[in-house]
Amino acid sequence: MTQKERRIYLIKGLLHEQQQYAGMGIPADEQEQKNLLRSLFNVRMPAAVTSAFLEIQDAYLQEEIEKKGITALADLTPVQDGIYLWKGDITTLRCDAIVNAANSQMLGCFCPCHGCIDNAIHTFSGVQLRAACANLMEKQGHEEKTGKAKITPAYNLPCKYILHTVGPIIQGWVTGKDKELLASCYRSCLELAEENGVRSIAFCCISTGEFRFPNDKAAEIAVKTVKEYRAQTGSGMEVIFNVFKENDYQLYRELLGANPKTEK
Repeated sequence: MTQKERRIYLIKGLLHEQQQYAGMGIPADEQEQKNLLRSLFNVRMPAAVTSAFLEIQDAYLQEEIEKKGITALADLTPVQDGIYLWKGDITTLRCDAIVNAANSQMLGCFCPCHGCIDNAIHTFSGVQLRAACANLMEKQGHEEKTGKAKITPAYNLPCKYILHTVGPIIQGWVTGKDKELLASCYRSCLELAEENGVRSIAFCCISTGEFRFPNDKAAEIAVKTVKEYRAQTGSGMEVIFNVFKENDYQLYRELLGANPKTEK
């Protein structure tokens, strides 16, 4: 099947599955089709799918990620011993684990085509990820606490695992408790990654988007917490600070003494 044929198959399957959209037409434009498919992925509740659907979905998503261009850890140059800075799309990064800035439901972003990292990770990982997260939350019996972390397979992403952590939501001034909770996100991810044999981990800028943690303070906490963890534990885990926006890139460059060659 071509990518177009896979895309149409997936759209039809999801429209049929969700009866409220059964009468919706499929646009002719390629980008509009991609937006529709992503939206249908985003709003879909966790549920089983057929093996045929998964086979076609997996082939489609893996090819889409390949088209975006995969960056491997081996392609990057460390800015400090075992620490990297990389500007790019975290869903295209090949390392052992990436970190997702999740919400307390831990089910991903349900807002169609939203620009948050949670949406992107769930979209390109595939429907298996939401189902896996739902299973974890059902077993836990309550929403995820801020500062904690969960681990899942990465499914169709080029990494092996995804660490999901819930950062603090800032309402007004940043408090000491907010700072400690954000540091806890980084420590929890590092500890859980270590327990699962992860040798390289990429952190996004936790809490700085929709959760409104000031970017400069968040970057300082991230770097400080990672360095303290490495020093205290003697961990050899390689850490990538992944940024998407130029202002975050500049903040981490200053904190880490990075050079422009670390940028994708």
